[in-house]
Amino acid sequence: MADAGVTGRYAPSPTGDLHLGNLRTAAVAWAAARSAGGRFLVRVEDVDTGRCREAFVERQLADLAAVGLDWDGPVLRQSTRGERYAAALGRLPTYPCWCSRREIREAASAPHGAPGAYPGTCRRMDPGELARRAAARRAAGLGPAIRLAAEVGSWTVHDLLAGEYRGEVDDMVLRRADGDWAYHLAVVVDDAEQGVTQVVRGADLLASAPRQAHLATLLGHRPPEYLHVPLVLGPTGARLAKRDGAVTLRELDPARARAWIMSSLGFPGAPVERLPELFHPALLPADSPTLGA
Repeated sequence: MADAGVTGRYAPSPTGDLHLGNLRTAAVAWAAARSAGGRFLVRVEDVDTGRCREAFVERQLADLAAVGLDWDGPVLRQSTRGERYAAALGRLPTYPCWCSRREIREAASAPHGAPGAYPGTCRRMDPGELARRAAARRAAGLGPAIRLAAEVGSWTVHDLLAGEYRGEVDDMVLRRADGDWAYHLAVVVDDAEQGVTQVVRGADLLASAPRQAHLATLLGHRPPEYLHVPLVLGPTGARLAKRDGAVTLRELDPARARAWIMSSLGFPGAPVERLPELFHPALLPADSPTLGA
């Protein structure tokens, strides 16, 4: 049954050309929204000023269109939304973090904490030691990162493929020490303000879902429904990367890319235009497709 209340999105970062795995995930996100009679949005996640390149924005949008995808409304650019992120930051419990990258790595790998989680070092540090650390960082021309003062250890989300998934919620960075907005805050604010109800993305981002769902709840928003798609593997069985060659539309004919996407989703010979009518989450292959296998 069509549900016009569904809004899906695809939100690439313009750090390079989209490869076949990215395009396949975009096609699934598009089909999931369109199959429900809903809206499909494209957003450019360009808050990482050190890695994002303007040249890739138009190339990525052109590649999405070349494989048969369309979207509703204008393309939102995160780089234009700093005021919205600042407003959201002001509504959250936060504290400055003066840890270096090395100190963060060491803290996250400590045996007493959850793997990869930041244990709130600067929040719990002796005030004198914290002041000395802050002074040393300022003297080096460095500012603090701004972290969430989290009050829960973990959060559970439901994924349409993975089922119940429980992940750690730590004192995540909301604004980086270099001044760039952090991914977690930007994506939560944008999804909420754009009315996104359905997030389809690669399985490598599943661990981010509990953090983002918790952050959305703190800001008074209902978290979206999640669907994390298995990643495409390259010829060696490792995660597909552009270095595998002939995996972007710079080397591949779009017709060949469309045919591969449909075959990898279990619909060989069908055109991409039919994917919304054929799509159902239960029909998605549970295993990662391998390119060149």
